[in-house]
Amino acid sequence: MMVLGIIGGTSLFGTKLLSDMDEHEVTTEYGAVYLLVTTVHAQEIVFVPRHGKDRNIPPHRINYKANMRVFKDLGVDEVISVTSVGSVKRTLPPRSLVVPHDYIGLFNILTYFDTEIVHVTPSLDEALRKRLIGAARSRDITIVERGVYFQTLSPRLETKAEINLIKDYADIVGMNMATEATLATELGLRYANISTVDNYAHGIVAEPLDYNDIVAAAAQSRADVEKVLMKVIEDMD
Repeated sequence: MMVLGIIGGTSLFGTKLLSDMDEHEVTTEYGAVYLLVTTVHAQEIVFVPRHGKDRNIPPHRINYKANMRVFKDLGVDEVISVTSVGSVKRTLPPRSLVVPHDYIGLFNILTYFDTEIVHVTPSLDEALRKRLIGAARSRDITIVERGVYFQTLSPRLETKAEINLIKDYADIVGMNMATEATLATELGLRYANISTVDNYAHGIVAEPLDYNDIVAAAAQSRADVEKVLMKVIEDMD
């Protein structure tokens, strides 16, 4: 049976997807990972909350190598990541759901090949992307089928000048996905992402940007994300 991995932030806690879950702490060669294991529609699910059990690990302290490695160690074949992002396009408003087709991650690039000469070609898994898109369509959930995710350095948000530069090359901006996707590629894991647009990025609109508002918006999108994930799992039977 294929094992599905899901990695997400705080918005997935409290969903039906994670009901009747078993808590575990698994040690990898890169450190320990807190995770939840459950079965949905007879499908085994391994969920890693990227901000930890207490939801308090800031983005610049996330152990990305351990998080991705634990999926490999547990026999996971595919990983769906859920991320909260800002929109750098006025035409892509908050409450949108995006399944990116590509990403830009130019900074602080992590690798498992610290002592070897290995050059992978990073990418998002197209077949898994299409399953996410199909699941949204079947549930009558509006989904943006293409988009470029730009990963910036955390923990601070971006300046107006940075967003003004980024908007010519990307559609959404966040702090996690590019790193995870690249490490997943190095491990041979099929990886795709669904992003909730929870705010306009700094300077795109006149309203001030507040982190608490971003968290609140992410919670509002949780129901739609849960429906998409549940449909993907249902279709794996």
